[in-house]
Amino acid sequence: MSITTLLTAVFLAFLPISELRGAIPYAVARGLPLWQAALLAAFCNALVAPVAYLFLDTAHRLFYRWGFYARLFDRFVERSRAKIHEQVERYGYLGILLFVAVPLPITGAWTGTLGAWILGLSRRKTMLAVAGGVVVSATIVSLVVGLGAGALSLFVKEL
Repeated sequence: MSITTLLTAVFLAFLPISELRGAIPYAVARGLPLWQAALLAAFCNALVAPVAYLFLDTAHRLFYRWGFYARLFDRFVERSRAKIHEQVERYGYLGILLFVAVPLPITGAWTGTLGAWILGLSRRKTMLAVAGGVVVSATIVSLVVGLGAGALSLFVKEL
């Protein structure tokens, strides 16, 4: 196995667009055994939550000094919190885990962490929920990759 393949798989696992959905199939297509590809991608994707928190905190601290950003951010956060307060109270961290677990575009570790950060949820619990969602998502993607295109019939009902 080449180092380029491993580094590319790690890079894909960290990208908000591809995450596990891109990293696992890429690594398997390049010759990495499925179990190794899944473990590598899941480990790297689980590291997204702490990296995202670090990035969000740093960028927010820098931008919050600007009055325009501060007003816009505060208005956006208050509106978002008011809209989904009931759902957050009902589903909480299980909701984050399930959101991250669904291997579809726009769902994943980056978006789940961003949502939790905006809502001001506990970092530690969010990171655990994101890691749990990553494990479930890696399992689903691995099943689809391992079983082939026919595996999609397990998750999608044909009309």
